[in-house]
Order: sequence, then C-alpha cells, then structure tokens
Amino acid sequence: MADVPIETNVPDTPGEAKFKRAGHDTAAAKAEEIVAPAVAEFEPVTMHHGVLLASNFVHSCTESESKHNWNSSIDEGSLCMRRMNGPRWIVSTLSCLALTALSSSFALADVKTPAIFGSHMVLQQGQKNHVWGWADADEEVTVSIDKQKLTAKPGEHGRWQVELEPLAVGGPYTLTVQGKNTLTFEDVLVGEVWICSGQSNMQWSVNRANDPDLERLTAKFPKLRLITVPNVGTQEPQNDFKVAQSDFKGAQNNFKGAWTTCTPDTVNGFSAVGYFFGRQLHQTLDVPVGLINNAWGGSACEAWVNRDVLTKDGKYEELLARWKAEEENLPKALEDYKAKRAAWEIAAKEAKEKGQPAPTAPQNPEARMTGNARPANIYNGVLKPTIGYGIRGAIWYQGESNAGRAYQYRDLFPLMIQSWRDEWQQGDFPFYWVQLADFQAEQAEPVPSAWAELREAQTLTMTKLPHTGEAVIIDLGEGKDIHPRNKQDVAKRLARWALADIYKLPIVHRSPLYKSMAKEGNKITVTLDHVGGGLQPFDVREPVGFAIAGADKKFVWAKAKLVGNDKIEVWSDAVADPAAVRYGWADNPVCNLYNKEGLPVTPFRTDDWPGVTANAK
Repeated sequence: MADVPIETNVPDTPGEAKFKRAGHDTAAAKAEEIVAPAVAEFEPVTMHHGVLLASNFVHSCTESESKHNWNSSIDEGSLCMRRMNGPRWIVSTLSCLALTALSSSFALADVKTPAIFGSHMVLQQGQKNHVWGWADADEEVTVSIDKQKLTAKPGEHGRWQVELEPLAVGGPYTLTVQGKNTLTFEDVLVGEVWICSGQSNMQWSVNRANDPDLERLTAKFPKLRLITVPNVGTQEPQNDFKVAQSDFKGAQNNFKGAWTTCTPDTVNGFSAVGYFFGRQLHQTLDVPVGLINNAWGGSACEAWVNRDVLTKDGKYEELLARWKAEEENLPKALEDYKAKRAAWEIAAKEAKEKGQPAPTAPQNPEARMTGNARPANIYNGVLKPTIGYGIRGAIWYQGESNAGRAYQYRDLFPLMIQSWRDEWQQGDFPFYWVQLADFQAEQAEPVPSAWAELREAQTLTMTKLPHTGEAVIIDLGEGKDIHPRNKQDVAKRLARWALADIYKLPIVHRSPLYKSMAKEGNKITVTLDHVGGGLQPFDVREPVGFAIAGADKKFVWAKAKLVGNDKIEVWSDAVADPAAVRYGWADNPVCNLYNKEGLPVTPFRTDDWPGVTANAK
C-alpha cells in the first residue's frame, strides 16, 4: 500500500504545512502534535511513533483495524467522530483527523483482503479459487483452509495472491490469512456463486416484490448467502469496497459489503430477482448458494465497461466525445450551477412564504461525474473490486436506460459480457439476462418502438456469444410502472436457463424463437424454434399480437392461426402482397402465444428495415 499525502480541509496552523507531505514520520509527528492535547483531558496518553498508548484508545483503534480490515486512509472519510469503549470515551473530529493521517503507519503492517472475502461467504465448487490481498513487501502471507496451506509474497503495490485447490461441496470451513496479523473467516461454505447485476429491476428488493410478507416469513435458508456491493461511481479503478451498514430501514436494512446468511431479517433489502433465482438453485441442487448483488438502478450499459475497452473498440467515439466535452466543461458548469442554485433558493423561499410548491432545484453537474451513466464509472467502482472472485456465472436485468440507443446495444451488450469474461479469466462463464418487460401505454395501431428494438438487440446477443440465454417476460410487465412486482416468475425463467444449460437438468428453458418464414399468396407462415411441447395461445383461442405489412412498410394488425406445433399462419385482408410479419413488436404489446410449458414466444420481426434507433449513438 502506497503512502498517501496528508491533505485536509482544516486550515494550516503555524508550522503545520511541513506535515502536508507523504511519509510515516510526518504522519506520526502530526498525530502526536494534534491528538495528544486533544485527548489529554480524558486520560494520560503516551505517544510512540504516532501510536496512542492509552489502553482504551489503543484497544479501540488497533483491534478494530485488525478484526474489521478497516483501512482508515485519508481518502476514506477522515472527518469523523468515533465513540470508544463506553460513554466516557469520545474522540473528537480533530482526533480522528489525526488518526487518519497516521493510518499508513500501522495499516501497512497488516495483511488485508478485499471485502468480498469474509465470514459466511461461499466459494465456488468444482474449480480453483483465487484469494488475494495486500501486505508489506517483506511479509510472507499464509492462507489456510481445510487441509490446504499456501504461501505467497507480495508483488507490485504489495499485492499477493494464492490459488486454492477445489474444495468439497458443503462446509462450514474456516479460512485464515496470516502475515504479521491474522484474518479469520468463519462459516465459509462451498457451492454455487452467482453475480446478480444490472439496473433497478435487478436492484429491486424483496420487500417491494409480490407477497413480501410471505416471502420474508419463509426466508430461512442458512446455506443461502447474500452480499450487496455498495454503489460507487468513479473513473479511478478501485481494488476494494467499503463495508458499511445502512441507516435506512426496509429496503436498505441489510449489510452492504459484507456476507450474511439468508434470514427473514437479511433478505428484505436484497435483490428480489437475485434472491428468488438463488433460492430456486439452492432448493433444486441442494448445495450452498452465494449471491453477489452489484446492481445499480438507472445504470447505463456503458458504465459497466472499462473505458479503454470502449475506446479501443472504435464504435463509441460519439458517446465518449459527448462525455469528454461534459467532463472538460465541468468547471464552467459548476459556476453556472452555483448561480442557478442561489436563484433557486430565493425562489423556493418566496414560494414557501406564499404557500406554493417550490420550483425544481437545479442539478449539481458533479453528480453525473460520479453517477451511473458515465462510461466505466460502475466498472471501476463496483465491478472491479470483485473481479477474480470465483463464480459460476452472472444474471443481468438491464436495458431500459439504453433503449434510446437500441441498435448500439447490439454491439455494446456483447462487448460488455466479453470484457467481463476476459477479465475474470474463467472462460465463457454463463451469462443470462432478462429481456425488457412490456411497459407504457398500449397502442391502437402498430407503431415503431425503441423498446422492441432493444429487446431484439438482447435476443441477437445469443447468436454472438456462447453460454448466453434470455428470459422473456413480455407478459409480466406493468404498463404504468417500469418496475413490475412479479419478480418470482422472472427469477424462475432465469433459473430454467441455469438448471438446463449448466446443471444439465432435462427441463424446457428457452422461449420459442423465430426461425423462418414462407410466403404463399396473401399469407405468410412463420416457423418457430424451441417450442417445447408445442405452441398454444393464452386466454383466447386465436393467437394475438401479430402485424403484417407489404413492401410499403405500413403495418396493420393481422389475423393468425396455429398450424401444427411450431407454425403460425398470418394474414390481413388489407395487405394483398405481404412482405413482413412482426409479433409482440411494441413497447407494451398485447400478445398471447406460449409454449405448453408456459414460456412466452420471444417478440420478433421477419424484416430488417431500419428502426427508430438505427442512427442513435
């Protein structure tokens, strides 16, 4: 771990400037100058190379550093107040500031692992698993679990790594990491590990899904383990994430950044799709399951991709240029924001005095710089700290934020998947996603649809990359809400992919998919693949949701009839010479065709006419 400059927002006192440079000695001296007088009124202290020797103080600092792996470096929030071992011990913000400054004095002496490792974690079965962390350059690190004992020496930047041999399914195991200090991770299980990623529909918590009270009451699975990665957006690659407990209740009452056992108390704020998916695997396979939820609501796909990857690809020059211009314009944007904010505060005050609602506040442009849309922000702050942890695969629910650039998503989405696989170095690990649900108002006539084009981009990804799959939920959405509550069926359709594709269980898992078309007179017959036990309409006897057009590209609603198990005959009296058929092609289509196993037909079109997002970059 490199030394950090001692920089604070506290004005310099006489002679203090000499301490604003990196180095253990200066950190120690600064701590002695500031902390000793600050705590003298409580209890006599002795300073030795920057370490406080008052018994209560030493216990609180050194023990917490060792047990919780806290790295109190200056960039992790130095202005703080910590209560020490009882009501009589309160360290002021000044004292904490000084302790932060000296953190490098003792943090470098401790072996450390990233927060993805911890008690109650699940290690992936059937493969070797990496364990890594940081230590002093001259420190030998020993990692032990079961009958394995491995050693490593830190390399560049103090990073060390070992590779565990495959472990027997089950547990519990104890994993120890020993250097100058010892880290002990207890109740470690071996089973199946899955990443649960995407935007708000993956982040959507159990307590906001259907039947949250019943789901919570039955969430008693000691071998199902959960961890939620905090949302951090940055252009600087992060090696770790912070462990913190939210102060909020309800959806955010779980520990973020720490593994926990699935109980009625811990499941509430966890990803609903992730939990229901993991529960299905756990109950079906009868093995431990670990779920890593890193979803971020509203996130754009490009935020999940390394910026170098986007640049080298060459297809995203316009996207990156827009962001570069915004980044370079930030100082001016901040000045404009301050002026707008001042004017808004006056207007808001006047509105309040008149009993009127306040006008909308201006947005701070800095928020976009650390937000969920900037290219690579989530890759650096959320994904990178977990890359290398042994997993079986990933599930993904995202696309809403990219619907306006659906054609671009045809390349961007598979690029993201491949970049993850390249960095994880676990080969083509399975990657399954949820196709966008039906949403927004139903249309009286066939119209162009960006959401339909995004669904098509998702479906096309299965043809570009191996071990990928799509859960179609065109029947599970809610027109009035972009967040449908039925996450249980979403998860089951994802689980079907995993259980059949990876775990080789003999179940139908693919939604029927367009295969080919044949024209005869004024009718077009489409043939579908992966129909399972055969096609059938829901609710009414006739298939609903088809549109047909001639060479003029003007679509009208069509009549349809099933022909055998895998074909549909489509026509309209208004189109004498048809050229193309579309099914479920709308933001919120009315369509009713399934296979007999209950999986809906994948929305499709037989044409390749340019769509409304064809030129959006």
